[in-house]
Amino acid sequence: MFELKPLSEEAIPAALEKAERYRLLNEPAEAESICLDVLRADPDNQSALITLLLAVTDRFGKGYGVSDTQAKELLSRVEGEYERAYYSGILAERRAKAKLAQGTPGSKHYAYAGFRDAMHWFEKAEALRPHGNDDALLRWNTCARIIKQNKLVPREEERVELSLE
Repeated sequence: MFELKPLSEEAIPAALEKAERYRLLNEPAEAESICLDVLRADPDNQSALITLLLAVTDRFGKGYGVSDTQAKELLSRVEGEYERAYYSGILAERRAKAKLAQGTPGSKHYAYAGFRDAMHWFEKAEALRPHGNDDALLRWNTCARIIKQNKLVPREEERVELSLE
């Protein structure tokens, strides 16, 4: 129906600044659209991929039907072992926060599992981090504090006793 207009390569830096600004203004759909335009012009642009990943995960807690599929596909395109581990942690942390905010039966157990998954990824990223970069450590601490403040615990395994008869 409509043919999208291509972005010039010279406009990419300014477009990425706008995308980040829209994210900060809590307008993830606008940031997502801009990043998609950047990626049409430069398919491997790491800043656009990461901003798009963050914009997608910004929508987890907003009641949108956002699946992990798109986020995981974007994550697979992120270069660098540290970056993939760190953003895997971000993905798990944001999904856990969305679960916690739901407040539905069992959501605290799912949130706990999600935060622990995030912490696992942040520990992996911490081991790979560049000198002077403690971002993964800061995120790990945040997850630990959220678990403690909300008194989150793992789901108890259902115990089923089997008869040997």
